[in-house]
Amino acid sequence: MIPRTDLPDRFLPYDEGGQPQVPIEGYANTVRRNPSRPPFRRPVTRTELTGPLDLTAKLRPGDDNLALSPEGRPAMGQLIHIAGQVLDEDGRPVRHAIVEIWQANAAGRYRNPLDRRDAPLDPDFIGNGRALTDGEGRYAFFTIRPGAYPVPDSGRWWRPPHVHFSVLGPGSLSRLVTQMYFPGDPLNARDRLLNALPDPEARARLVAQAVPTEEVEGEWLAYRHAMVLRGRHATPPLP
Repeated sequence: MIPRTDLPDRFLPYDEGGQPQVPIEGYANTVRRNPSRPPFRRPVTRTELTGPLDLTAKLRPGDDNLALSPEGRPAMGQLIHIAGQVLDEDGRPVRHAIVEIWQANAAGRYRNPLDRRDAPLDPDFIGNGRALTDGEGRYAFFTIRPGAYPVPDSGRWWRPPHVHFSVLGPGSLSRLVTQMYFPGDPLNARDRLLNALPDPEARARLVAQAVPTEEVEGEWLAYRHAMVLRGRHATPPLP
């Protein structure tokens, strides 16, 4: 076995330009979600080494279609299709990863008791879903374009339309939490979360690519969004 000290460093463990600079002013959740003390090393036990390896039990039929309620009623809003690949640092597909999304409805409100804004709730939009990547690392969702919303007690700062993503690898301890933005939205340039990433190329990796409408066969808008789990082109994490 080659000693670890003799192995080449292919990638830096973190590219600071691709990491959000926290805490983010006006966004209290970044204080709660980021420790103020440096991490300490904890011995890995059998639980972390052996499982869980099969996360497919989290999936149910229809989880990849947020645009329809469990009863089959359509949600209000612009129907969109989001598809892409989950890749490793060498561009290889990550097979059988769990991709989860959650988002606000078309009025910019989450179906969550913590969201008490005076914006309408859509009874036919739950706002979260899951998909399993196939043998080529591909995933896809039908959903609706989320609305923008003001951040409470932040000085009239609005969050642009965005979709939260969580990617679970072969075990539940391997997870990327991030967000996807929509191209051309004027609020992107003022979003404090997106602009907490110092590197403009890292910020660009969080913006989806619009599929030309003439290439879309259905009556919806489509976006492509690839996620790279590590390396120089890794998708940045966002809370």
